[in-house]
Amino acid sequence: MKRIVLFLVTNLAVMLVLSVVTSLLGVNRFLTANGLDLGSLLAFAAVIGFGGSFISLLISKPMAKWSTGARVITQPSSSTEVWLIDSVAKLADRAGLPMPEVAIYEGEPNAFATGASKSSSLVAVSTGLLQNMTREEAEAVLAHEVAHIANGDMVTLTLIQGVVNTFVIFISRVIGYLVDSFLRRNDSESSGPGIGYMVTSMICEVVFGILASIIVAWFSRQREFRADAGAASLMGSAVPMQNALRRLGNLHTEPLPKNMAASGIAGGIGSLFATHPPLEARIAALSAR
Repeated sequence: MKRIVLFLVTNLAVMLVLSVVTSLLGVNRFLTANGLDLGSLLAFAAVIGFGGSFISLLISKPMAKWSTGARVITQPSSSTEVWLIDSVAKLADRAGLPMPEVAIYEGEPNAFATGASKSSSLVAVSTGLLQNMTREEAEAVLAHEVAHIANGDMVTLTLIQGVVNTFVIFISRVIGYLVDSFLRRNDSESSGPGIGYMVTSMICEVVFGILASIIVAWFSRQREFRADAGAASLMGSAVPMQNALRRLGNLHTEPLPKNMAASGIAGGIGSLFATHPPLEARIAALSAR
């Protein structure tokens, strides 16, 4: 319930902020008496598309902490926490990164990395993963998450999401306008967009949004392969990462909140919308290095 409330409140707040921004910039007035102003529409689509993505990126770290209940380790209180801090510090140093925040959260085996930049990142691991993996396997998972940060994957996926969002918004409204104009071609008295514009735009936005999700998911799967390869390089061998993936295949993993699904070590598999490739494919890719 907490995750759902946070998700809804965050999205409503983001949309409110973007609505205010588009109004202040005047780009929300792309429907004019002379027709569709494509320049204003493109600016509107870009503000909404990229704005939403970048706001989500900027608040990704606090949202991750709140939604998972992750506790940042400031003063290690156990040998496990000391090991976690030391392991992430060692891996970050090898990757040439500033030290990320390190956190633990209660849950089934999983881990994730997030943050708006390489200098403001977070690596979090679940208690379930620490309890069910050997130290070497858990370190390989940490290396995978550090590799995500080193590769700049959070920013890259944000840019891709921004691009596809912009095109979805732009094309949906262009098609909506064309359909509405066609339906009202013999109506010389009415002015402004009609119901055809609103209905068509909404339908197109849903359909193109689904297609956009497939594109984003494909990019997300490719970055998982790169992070696995990065983990192998940081560990000096592909074997620990392969063993960690095999272990994950034998464990029950709990999905992360929807807004963080692409950030975890484990994710949905077997479909066009999967953010992670099948574990067998990831193991095979590591074997082929």
